[in-house]
Amino acid sequence: MSLLAPLALLLGLAAAVPLWLHLRRRKVDMRIDFPAVRYLLRAEQEHARELKVRNVLLMLLRVAIVLLIALAAARPLARLGVAGHGPTGLVLVLDNSMSTGAVVDGRSVLAALQEVAHGVLGAARTSDRVWLVTADGAVTGGSASVVGAAVDRAAPLAGAGNLAAAVRTGAALASGAALPSARVVVVTDGQATAWPAQLAAPAAPVLIYAPTTPPPANRAVTRVVTDPPHWAPRGTLRATVLTHSVVTWRAALGSSTLARGTVAPGGTIEAGATPAAHGWTAGIVELPPDELRGDDARPFAVHVGDAPAAHADAAAGAFARTAIAALAADGRVKDGGGVAITSADNLLALPALIVAPADPVRVALANRALERARIPWRLGERRAGPVQLRGDGLDGATAQRFYELQRQGDAPGDTLVRAGAEPLVVAGDGWVLMAVSLDPADADLPLRASFLPWLDRTIARRLATDAGPVYDVAPSSSLVRPSWATGLELNDGVVQPLQGARFRVPAATGVYFLRRGGERAGAVVVAPEPAESVLDRVPATAIAARFGGRATQGIGDPALLAARAWSDTSPRPLIVGLLVGALLLLAAETWVSRRDDDGAA
Repeated sequence: MSLLAPLALLLGLAAAVPLWLHLRRRKVDMRIDFPAVRYLLRAEQEHARELKVRNVLLMLLRVAIVLLIALAAARPLARLGVAGHGPTGLVLVLDNSMSTGAVVDGRSVLAALQEVAHGVLGAARTSDRVWLVTADGAVTGGSASVVGAAVDRAAPLAGAGNLAAAVRTGAALASGAALPSARVVVVTDGQATAWPAQLAAPAAPVLIYAPTTPPPANRAVTRVVTDPPHWAPRGTLRATVLTHSVVTWRAALGSSTLARGTVAPGGTIEAGATPAAHGWTAGIVELPPDELRGDDARPFAVHVGDAPAAHADAAAGAFARTAIAALAADGRVKDGGGVAITSADNLLALPALIVAPADPVRVALANRALERARIPWRLGERRAGPVQLRGDGLDGATAQRFYELQRQGDAPGDTLVRAGAEPLVVAGDGWVLMAVSLDPADADLPLRASFLPWLDRTIARRLATDAGPVYDVAPSSSLVRPSWATGLELNDGVVQPLQGARFRVPAATGVYFLRRGGERAGAVVVAPEPAESVLDRVPATAIAARFGGRATQGIGDPALLAARAWSDTSPRPLIVGLLVGALLLLAAETWVSRRDDDGAA
């Protein structure tokens, strides 16, 4: 038993009053000389035992009345094994993540979970408070009928949502309801990837239901990469597929099919293409439909343009000129003007890939050229290696001699490659600066197989075009807004204005284009998390164990879940029973007193 107002028990001290009065009574001895009084004393002695019993009974009744009133004022709560349940704040967490859209025996998993949820809500009473929290964090509160209607409206999300966060929200709502009992009931499909291995113990007791039946087999496109994001105009499409058997696939860009084929379990899709359409375009890689439709197709975005023009001057070195010639022979670049690959001391204009001069004597000239080009970095002291490079696909290369890079002011710039802990390759708007020359004596970079692909990506992605970035994000996630982005183009062509440091991406999968003024300048690809396609399940007891608290229980039986959700272990208020008991005792005290008075008369 617990007390909501324990200080009210101090009123019980008043029970000492009738006890004190009873003990204060004294029998007064008298000398009676009148014969008539002797007869009265004899009668009193004959009834002395009955009067003593009545006095003790009155004292006990009055003490009990005071104690019951004091206990009632303390507002006690107790867990009673009786039918029904006490006032309860109950939060129903319904899993409507993408995986619940899977169809089993002609019925979606979500429909089965909704039926279980209605079984729980069916026992709610008017004295209860009820909420629904879905996997995307949406909250609906009100009567059981209102929450039940919200359960019926729930639809599978395009992604995983966050069930752990939904449980935390539910526990906060239940414990804040200020009712005798609080409980969170989670109805989930039990997808293993939805529940991290370790979860914080919730602030309220949690019951977790998950089906015991195995999940359906699933195939999915879990990842799509375009290499490079800017096709000039040729590029490569690569996709990762989850499948348990050989399956056909199709890749399309806009309304045109790029490629078709088959893929076996454990295999990947790769296709080269030279699309006729130019500019930013949305594409899709798709598989035949199966029991879970949400991951049978995956969108991607690519920018298609002409091959960029690039040239390497004599100051950049022979290896740079050879690399540009190789890219031109493969159609990756056009040998000519445009992007310059040059030494910093020979820099005349942007865009340019700028390498450090091989001769340290020319560093002062190089820094003056960087200053004229308004590049916020300078070449400092020459460092000696060997030092391993890491970042931007150049991991494993080694620098023997390189320059310290010194930032000037707070101008923006990205560090692409590091030599140990120091920046070695930095980039900005229209420029990429390397703090090492392309002389094999300074670094083995030009001798590496990774150098030519890196040079191709650097020209195509950072120097040849301002097409913009591609962001791959989950549905409804938050994304940092690029400073230049003024709007987001939706699927219907409507442009949604963007303001502030961050914005929330749409909940539906697809490709949404970032706008810079009236032009497309980047893409946001919204697609489900790859882990959401793995439908392996864990039992409810295993999910409960991940919370690490005794207040969390796993249940696999819907009927048992509904019974325990409103179990009679809820603490109930006892104030009404105590006051009724006090009234009955008061009536008994009045009856005994009157009989005593009548007898005395």
